[in-house]
Amino acid sequence: MSDLRSTDQRRSTDTPAAAIPGQPRQVHFAAHFPGVNNTTVWSDPASGSHIEFDSFSHLAKTAEAGLFDFFFLAEGLRLREHQGQIFDLDVVGRPNTTAVLSALAAVTKHIGLAGTLSSTFNEPFDIARRLATIDHLSNGRAAWNVVTTSNAFTGENFRRGGYLDYADRYRRAEDFIDVARRLWDTAAGDGSFTHGSDFFDISGRFPTGALPGGHPVVFQAGDSDSGRDFAVGSADVIFTRHSDPESGRKFYADVKSRLARYGRTEDSLKIYPGVSIILGDTPAEAVERSREVAAQQVSEAGAIAFLERVWDRDLSAFDPNGPLPDVPPAAESISQGRVKHIKDAEATIASWRQIAEAEKLSARELVIKVSTRHSYVGTPAQVATDLAEAVRTRAADGFILVPHLTPGGLDEVVAKVVPELQERGVYRTEYPDGSLRENIGLPAARPAADWAENRDRARSVHTDAELKEVG
Repeated sequence: MSDLRSTDQRRSTDTPAAAIPGQPRQVHFAAHFPGVNNTTVWSDPASGSHIEFDSFSHLAKTAEAGLFDFFFLAEGLRLREHQGQIFDLDVVGRPNTTAVLSALAAVTKHIGLAGTLSSTFNEPFDIARRLATIDHLSNGRAAWNVVTTSNAFTGENFRRGGYLDYADRYRRAEDFIDVARRLWDTAAGDGSFTHGSDFFDISGRFPTGALPGGHPVVFQAGDSDSGRDFAVGSADVIFTRHSDPESGRKFYADVKSRLARYGRTEDSLKIYPGVSIILGDTPAEAVERSREVAAQQVSEAGAIAFLERVWDRDLSAFDPNGPLPDVPPAAESISQGRVKHIKDAEATIASWRQIAEAEKLSARELVIKVSTRHSYVGTPAQVATDLAEAVRTRAADGFILVPHLTPGGLDEVVAKVVPELQERGVYRTEYPDGSLRENIGLPAARPAADWAENRDRARSVHTDAELKEVG
């Protein structure tokens, strides 16, 4: 739901956690290169290309100037379709992730380079080698966001086709990560490896030599109960959608409480929610800018397309500036390549009708309200205070900033919010001299065998407890 109150207004409803003794917890930033979403306002004259290297380079260099931890690149393996057509207001596709990150390694010195790569449609030897290459080119700054890809539409792009059931996608992903880590382990020796499992039967020699960072940092974004356990058992960083402080603290506490069972400490898994920041010289100006950006992010055509993905039917005959469509949802899918977040369309539509009627909103105004979210809205000082408070109260370890303009959408944050945080003593003033793992504050890479052993032990104990409870 959109919340256009300034951060000062929202702060009064947040429940602060207990103070943390010792040095203030440090705020960390990362930069998300937008594109395969409706966050970016591509119609703005300040928006640039989403595929020319200058755009990637600009955002990465800006983030490095702001001492960010890492640059994050999502992935789109197939152009998404709506009613059988590429939706003309959606950004189409992505260039090759590892090629872009390799190029960025040459124009940056400190910032981490994180890329999204599917464990369903790739092979571990190839992914491990590509990431090891980036790690060498960047001197230890490579990171991998592991996704499992949940739709057969995307699978049609690949020889294997289709996709795996939910449980098998996670089993394959876990095995995939284990194999990659074993390959990176062998790189420090003679490179020889043999691995046999339900998903992979491979052997040979890994050809890159020892990696500067030990292992690339592994990201995961699962939010379900099994997704959280998957992250705790296999990942170094979680990219989460829990961007508001209240839900962030609940998510943070739940995930961190699972770590001990897997033999891990609190600082061995970092949590970064994706957030957006809208700044103004005054609180009122920031709120007004937030309203303007939200209106830009949802065009009339975009509003109808958004509703069609929930109704699962053609709504092109309806006026986006009129009331919500007065027809029931259909039981078919007219959108391909998107993750369907709304599971109960009828209940959601009923809720939206109540909101629209109570607040006298048109269909487009309703879409703006329920689909746009600007996490932190205020003056640079207000936003800095609230970000520091969110980290202090353990709603997050850092933030992945998602700008609405590419490539200059983080310029203002780096120029105005970073200095405010530094004045408060909660943001570094220079990069530490080390790998991405050290910049984030993660412990040294553990051997793949340690991950597997701790995971097996944790799940064995869990299963025993469940059997006793049933007995």
